[in-house]
Amino acid sequence: MDRLEMLRQFASQRPDDPFPKYGVAMELRKRGELAAANAAFAELMTRHPEYVAAYLMAGNCLVESGDPQAAAAVFDRGIAAATRADDAHARGELEAARGELS
Repeated sequence: MDRLEMLRQFASQRPDDPFPKYGVAMELRKRGELAAANAAFAELMTRHPEYVAAYLMAGNCLVESGDPQAAAAVFDRGIAAATRADDAHARGELEAARGELS
């Protein structure tokens, strides 16, 4: 069984845990399957909007896909989520990534 299949299996066994879904999205991105990665990140952020770690990687994946407008929207949502979570480090990273798009 390859890594992606293993991560997908783990994600299906733990549907309420965002971390395995994040792993699937990251593995797809690593493989260069950007459309599938973007879809996985979108599902993750919809089901787990407070999972702050997803936003930076999701936005970066959208930048790699050539969609800076969608990336900016994701970074903005991530900044809001990081603010709600009182996660200054993540917020700073998201703000920096957002600033690079301007």
